[in-house]
Amino acid sequence: MYQIVGFHFSVSFLNLPESKDVDVKFQSVSGLDVQIEKETLKEGGENRFEHSIPGRRKYSPLTLKRGILTPKDSGLTQWCQKAFQNLEVTPVGTVNVELLNENSTVLMQWELSHVWPVSWKVGELNAEKGEVLIETLELNYNYFKLTSK
Repeated sequence: MYQIVGFHFSVSFLNLPESKDVDVKFQSVSGLDVQIEKETLKEGGENRFEHSIPGRRKYSPLTLKRGILTPKDSGLTQWCQKAFQNLEVTPVGTVNVELLNENSTVLMQWELSHVWPVSWKVGELNAEKGEVLIETLELNYNYFKLTSK
């Protein structure tokens, strides 16, 4: 058994209008985490402690980073543009984040449900640096399912 590395992955937006091949390529993906909120119950007559019970799950936003693309080159950019400029927020039913092995075979897959954009940021424009301009997209989702292949 060997350690799994996290640099070979893909992100696919199912049913994204006008999707292009470049819409699966990202520099980094973060936000695949979940927490169980706890609820406390006070028991009558018991003053030494409160009972803690599991509550709802809470998911962090998914953050995607990539080199910026023009709207004509990216269906994802067009989707964000409609959401932030025209207030046409159209959720995508499923987004898959896939961790791949050295043969590009899926090792693990996170299937995110009901995904929509929350934030869209463009990196710094700086005449003194010759760096790739990075856009950061933050997506909300209801939940994810983790599967291994």
